[in-house]
Amino acid sequence: MTDNPSLKGNKKVFIFDDNLDILELCTEILNDIGCEVKTSPTTNSIEQQVSEFSPDLILMDNWLPDMSGIEATQLIKANDTLKEIPVIYFSANSNISELAKEALADDFLAKPFDIDEFEEMVKKYIS
Repeated sequence: MTDNPSLKGNKKVFIFDDNLDILELCTEILNDIGCEVKTSPTTNSIEQQVSEFSPDLILMDNWLPDMSGIEATQLIKANDTLKEIPVIYFSANSNISELAKEALADDFLAKPFDIDEFEEMVKKYIS
């Protein structure tokens, strides 16, 4: 992991996406800015997965095999011990802002995204 003075201590980011290329790319970017990353292609036992890793930030895709990103985000936001964790909804849907709002996400990022834009969005929530 790269030592990045802008992030004190390793921030933990959990990415939920069923696209392995996206998971790989995002993990690489986040590692470069000093984050510890966990990924999951599924929302199975979402609350347990999030509780066990205890992330500082969650990136949530819309299309996931077990339950939608909307349902998964709503479960996180309804859980008293998890609801303070910021969730960035990220998807290629054209109506991403509406989906993020429905999901109760803290923010959203449209795919495909610019790498600098991605880093800025993440840093906004973990710096």
